[in-house]
Amino acid sequence: MGGKPLTALNIVAYPVDELSPEILLEILEGGADKAREAGVTIVGGHTVDDPEPKYGMAVTGTVHPGKILRNKGAKPGDRLVLTKPIGTGILTTACKRDRIGATALEEATIWMATLNRAASEAMVEVGVRACTDITGFGLAGHLHEMVRAGGVGALLRFESLPLLASVLELAKAGVVPGGTRRNLEYLLPHLKVMPGLNEPEQWILADAQTSGGLLAAVEPTRLQFLLETLQKYGAQGWEIGEVTAETGISVTL
Repeated sequence: MGGKPLTALNIVAYPVDELSPEILLEILEGGADKAREAGVTIVGGHTVDDPEPKYGMAVTGTVHPGKILRNKGAKPGDRLVLTKPIGTGILTTACKRDRIGATALEEATIWMATLNRAASEAMVEVGVRACTDITGFGLAGHLHEMVRAGGVGALLRFESLPLLASVLELAKAGVVPGGTRRNLEYLLPHLKVMPGLNEPEQWILADAQTSGGLLAAVEPTRLQFLLETLQKYGAQGWEIGEVTAETGISVTL
């Protein structure tokens, strides 16, 4: 939303009798490394003995009231820009099933560990109309929230989507997480999929992401400015479609 994080509290659930404290130390060190990269000070935390490991942060920050990036505000004709490739849900499921190579997993891990800080700063500078992150509801799910909030629709071009390596092949093999399948089931009434886009491609649209990128709607005249500013800040951007006056989400090849 264009905010600047300042402080954070660690929140940890951990099976102290089943996993070694060394593993927990690595988790906390990883979180501390990313917090430092984001300019965040960790000021404490809470731990709970739990059979399933969980880790996260409660973050406090600031945002200029006139520069808040909301998911509402996209206008017909705006271009849609995505800042990270998609497919982490499918790839992490493939990892659990030993169906992914080391190179593809490393690429996905690098993208998941990449902060959205640079992309957010670029979007604030350019002044995009609307913005959302892409996480558990997948690309189509979060786009659905954006267009519904603005009373508009969207056209996506599947071949313009940046995909992580092996994602399409894994989807065609049915290596898809349950959350992605549930996302698509919910979204089907809101999707207008053109011939040639079969179920695997639709799963990719709905794939539940971990630490996905940002999706912005930007005025056509500012599209190139946004792409150049993203690059200036060290981020990437792909134009994947546009906002339409007709509601719903249409997807073409």
